[in-house]
Amino acid sequence: MSTSEKSLLRFVTTGSVDDGKSTLIGRLLFETKSIYEDQYAAIEKTSKKKGLKDVELAYLLDGLAAEREQGITIDVAYRYFETAKRKFIIADSPGHVQYTKNMVTGASKADCAVILIDARNGVLTQSKRHGFLISLLQIPHLIVAVNKMDLVDYSRDVFERIVRDYQEFSQKLDIHNILCIPVSALKGDNVVTPSKKMAWYEGPTLLTTLESINVTADRNLVDFRFPVQYVMRPNSDFRGFSGTVASGTITPGEEVAVLPSGRTTRVKSIVTYDGDLQEAFAGQAVVLTLADEVDVSRGDMIVRTKNLPQMAARLEAILCWMDDQPLNLAKSYILKHTTRNVRAYVKKIIYRIDVDTLHRQAAEAFALNDIGRVDIQLSLPIFFDPYKINAGCGRFILIDPDTNRTVGAGMIRDAARHLEDYVSDPQHIKAPEQKSPHTVWRELNIGRAERERLNAHRAVVLWFTGLSGSGKSTIAMALERKLFDLGCRTALLDGDLLRHGLCSDLKFSAADRQENIRRAGETAKLFFEHGHIVLCAFISPFREDRDRVRSLFPDGCFAEVFVKCDIEECKRRDPNGLYRKAAGGLIPGFTGIDSPYEEPDAPELICDTQMFSLNRCVEEIETHLQEAGILRRIKTP
Repeated sequence: MSTSEKSLLRFVTTGSVDDGKSTLIGRLLFETKSIYEDQYAAIEKTSKKKGLKDVELAYLLDGLAAEREQGITIDVAYRYFETAKRKFIIADSPGHVQYTKNMVTGASKADCAVILIDARNGVLTQSKRHGFLISLLQIPHLIVAVNKMDLVDYSRDVFERIVRDYQEFSQKLDIHNILCIPVSALKGDNVVTPSKKMAWYEGPTLLTTLESINVTADRNLVDFRFPVQYVMRPNSDFRGFSGTVASGTITPGEEVAVLPSGRTTRVKSIVTYDGDLQEAFAGQAVVLTLADEVDVSRGDMIVRTKNLPQMAARLEAILCWMDDQPLNLAKSYILKHTTRNVRAYVKKIIYRIDVDTLHRQAAEAFALNDIGRVDIQLSLPIFFDPYKINAGCGRFILIDPDTNRTVGAGMIRDAARHLEDYVSDPQHIKAPEQKSPHTVWRELNIGRAERERLNAHRAVVLWFTGLSGSGKSTIAMALERKLFDLGCRTALLDGDLLRHGLCSDLKFSAADRQENIRRAGETAKLFFEHGHIVLCAFISPFREDRDRVRSLFPDGCFAEVFVKCDIEECKRRDPNGLYRKAAGGLIPGFTGIDSPYEEPDAPELICDTQMFSLNRCVEEIETHLQEAGILRRIKTP
């Protein structure tokens, strides 16, 4: 295979302080013969100066003088190497909590992440923090390298304990491909060559794993997005538009539209320094020429006419604050999205995420390294896709116009939906929600607090969401039986039960599904106000609908339980034969077949029914209720 045909893998290394990230990468560079003589001489000199017996390979990555003096990584260090099979770009990110922003920067474009865990210390808080950030950034592949195995006598028990601990934590994350490898970066075990001292480990080495990851399958090759960087006019006979293909592919002759003007034309040619191309794909820097004289400027976006991005001037996003000065809700910032810059205000902090516990917290400001969900107002609309389906057009940075510093990095969830946005646009006027006429709200005869004192437990809503066949109702019924036997007042709302009565008039269109969940939420609220522990088992595939139900309840009184199960396993179970019917075309718009399921971003609980038994899932929820003070006066057996 020639060098030009090799695929490229970008990966980031991270972990807690002194877990050996730089040493591991130094070992990879050394054993793949990617170190120049002058580089080796420089780190050899530094090692002797510090009185070290061996050459410290970590210094290859610790490029700053301050890093070498302290023996830590501060900035993100990038290195390049290649093997016979693949090219690599490595980002070695810092482990200190105060440099979390640097880690986010290094991981933002990675195809894979390598988290190092010191075998002596096990899974630490910072290891979990970085795992959460990797999940948030939607990095599709995660390798957990349990390092310094030489310092624990290459113990299999130590490795397997760490693997169990991390797998248990990772159930809360949106990461589906995790591989654990025992290594010694210092000695070279399982980094490039298999370790004879860990014959009990039969998996691949780190390098073999990195070489075999399928990168193409993780990239969006469907949604063509071409943000225009520059208009090229070298002479009167040529006019082209340069930029990097953010996602998707394009070929000459295809019909395209230019946003925001909406003018349509066709791609005439795809020009590069080495000659014209018959196809351009994500990541390639090219110049497009168009068949017609269409007005195009920097910041415009060229897309297919039948595959359009969203357009909005108000966004909901996950924001990581990266500046020492806190977020100022009264200040305008510059939002840079692809090649387009617009003024932006953070109108509201919806919640902050505690990255150690993954719990949501109320917040009025963001300080350095804070992460959470925000509502952003823009001066002009941008063209985007949600980050989860297209990272290239779903991410942005915030810049302070006074200092020109990058102060935040964000991932767009969706367009923010607020009534005033519809009313301000006469083409999209939406009538306010109508309540029944001639009715007056009356406070409950006996309040919730009084009922809770009698019940000896607090009221709460447990919202079980997941694919059909994942086990939502099974877990909810088992938990209700246990709580009922303990003397709790419970109510169980199940999707099938409601559709046989209260929601029997609804079908399965998007509007009917939204109404179904609205009715379920309002019903749950009535039981909640009467002091019950309300267990709701609904597929509820859309985040917006679930978030709307959450908003009906006080903070701490609603817990989203994601019942996690692979779609193929759900099809295999198929308790009611629904997948079989949907595959045969008898149930159109069935979730998981021809209608999407949007997994929760930060659920309070995750029950993986492929990995854990029914009893284990019930016990975990019961423990959560105890720790949250819901069952404060009830002692479980």
